[in-house]
Amino acid sequence: MADRVDLDGRVIDAMTICMIGGGGFIGSHLCEKLMHDTHHTVLAVDVYSDKIEHLLEAGHPWSNRIQFHRINIKHDPRLEGLIKMADLTINLAAICTPADYNTRPLDTIYSNFIDALPVVKYCSENNKRLIHFSTCEVYGKTIGSFLPKDHPLRQDTEFYVLKEDESPCIFGPIEKQRWSYACAKQLIERLIYAEGAENGLEFTIVRPFNWIGPRMDFIPGIDGPSEGVPRVLACFSNGLLRGEPLKLVDGGQSQRTFVYIKDAIEAVLRMIENPSRATGHIFNVGNPNNEVTVRQLAELMTEVYSKVSGKPPLDMPTIDVSSKEFYGEGYDDSDKRIPDMTIIKQQLEWEPKTSLSDLLEFTLTYQHKTYSHAVKQAMSKATASS
Repeated sequence: MADRVDLDGRVIDAMTICMIGGGGFIGSHLCEKLMHDTHHTVLAVDVYSDKIEHLLEAGHPWSNRIQFHRINIKHDPRLEGLIKMADLTINLAAICTPADYNTRPLDTIYSNFIDALPVVKYCSENNKRLIHFSTCEVYGKTIGSFLPKDHPLRQDTEFYVLKEDESPCIFGPIEKQRWSYACAKQLIERLIYAEGAENGLEFTIVRPFNWIGPRMDFIPGIDGPSEGVPRVLACFSNGLLRGEPLKLVDGGQSQRTFVYIKDAIEAVLRMIENPSRATGHIFNVGNPNNEVTVRQLAELMTEVYSKVSGKPPLDMPTIDVSSKEFYGEGYDDSDKRIPDMTIIKQQLEWEPKTSLSDLLEFTLTYQHKTYSHAVKQAMSKATASS
């Protein structure tokens, strides 16, 4: 492999990366990218390794460059040693599924704030660089959502475009426990920023805007709990695989932007390999061109899945459910989130490439190939036992 150079033409030295949450959706894609395209070494820390087992098998050219450490960061004293061994720590660990924010608010707050504190502390005390994964949820509700429904300014994108260094973070009332995640994530961002200001911590904060692709979340009852509710892509995939109508929470009127995981990983690699451009910055990473309502997403996924599976769509492909029925008491939502991309374009010369229709085709092809047989078998067993 030829020497890699950074955005300023300097040769990139091989580094050791401690990746906390390396066995998850984002971690697995980042590990793949680092093994296939770089000379860097990864110390992958997680409680599960299913999504990176293909990288851990013996005999790969990179086998000496990736180690898996089965560690629960809540309790394990080995974590500081791994951070000391590494040049860079990437913290991906989080409870980040909306269904959990209401039902497990304490776990959500602990996972995203309390459990992250030692990571920040060890990096700061040992002068190690940190890339911390936050969320677009820290922005909360947009200013536009507080305007009357018929107000002309509701159509003005200025009230919905979210800027890392300007946009306020606005959450719902305390009893809306859905904001437990966003609030914990915002507080750890503030702590990291303060560590940088007071103690010289070299940090980068990433705010993902709906990264989607293969290996995202789980399919309930197949590679995850039967009673679990994953995020929207896997939730809709599960319905499509089972031939069931897709459930639209409160009519599916919320608007979101979606970015393909492989595009997003390229942005993260630029943060890893360009510390002089990335340190001290917060980056939105999303695709403002891929904006749809959740209802439109369901319609598009239904159409794409019919194409990749060869199965005709249902006569009634969607049904409406209330947020209380779907998520339980205390759910609240933001209406519309559009990432401003000025800082990441300027600092890292990155922008996303993959259209929504293409990323859905790539992802649903994977979902069908990976899960359709197992779902069919599970449904047959359920029918036989009933």
